Amino acid sequence: MMAAMNNNNLRGEMKFNEPMSKHTSWRIGGLADKFYTPADMDDLADLLMTLPENENLFWIGLGSNLLVRDGGIRGTVIALKGTLSDMQLLDDNCVEVYAGASCAKLARFCSKNNLVGGEFFAGIPGLLGGALAMNAGAFGGDTWRYVSSVTTVNRQGQIHRRTPDEYNIDYRSVNGPDNEWFISAVLRFEHGNGEQAAAKIRSLLDRRSETQPTGLPSCGSVFRNPDGDYAARLIEASGLKGFQMGAAMVSEKHANFIINTGNATAKDVEELIIYVQKTVQDKQGVCLKTEVKIVGEFA
Repeated sequence: MMAAMNNNNLRGEMKFNEPMSKHTSWRIGGLADKFYTPADMDDLADLLMTLPENENLFWIGLGSNLLVRDGGIRGTVIALKGTLSDMQLLDDNCVEVYAGASCAKLARFCSKNNLVGGEFFAGIPGLLGGALAMNAGAFGGDTWRYVSSVTTVNRQGQIHRRTPDEYNIDYRSVNGPDNEWFISAVLRFEHGNGEQAAAKIRSLLDRRSETQPTGLPSCGSVFRNPDGDYAARLIEASGLKGFQMGAAMVSEKHANFIINTGNATAKDVEELIIYVQKTVQDKQGVCLKTEVKIVGEFA
């Protein structure tokens, strides 16, 4: 159901009681109280100034790396898919990219402009905002290695320009100022051969399709790789490939993927995640930490 906000300044689209299953790569999730897609940056700032200070805010891009529980999300979901997606060259080496731009598009943009180093972004199935929030990576590359500066917005709609030294950056982890969200970033790459970069992107994507269940509903990698090892190896060594709970199954192609085989619930997936963690702990002596973000209410 769609309706207009009371604030006449808002120009984006507001939906009420929106099924989050329509917006996650697992195709799972209960209803969000409010689901807003801003028209542009000014509209987003107006929305943030309109919302009550204590209202729960949740940001979503392509809905990968995300499990929304069956009871849904209380508060307002801000959706960046299809908006705030511009990118532009600032000079020979720097690209300004907005949070709603897809990582795959960023990889192609760099190769077309003879910038190298960003090919790995083609393997991240999400938007730049999410990649910044979790230091996403693929094929040995990590997002924040290339960040020169970021622009954020806070609950009052105020814009801040920040540098990487204002954040604690780690493997799949980013901690910085509270109640600020990434709006854009300036990324610095090396100047190089764009045709070779494009060829590398094609090679990386071919490898991904060979080793990952890319055509099935999943969230990408469920668990972080522990130091010196791989979550997929530990899960497979524990005999869990193909193990199923409800309609959620550990992929037989890549053990760090959990597949929705048709009508899985968030409960199925979360219980399978817990079971995998316990089994790997018991059999391998390793505590796997989740990479996927689990949000929302239990049904």
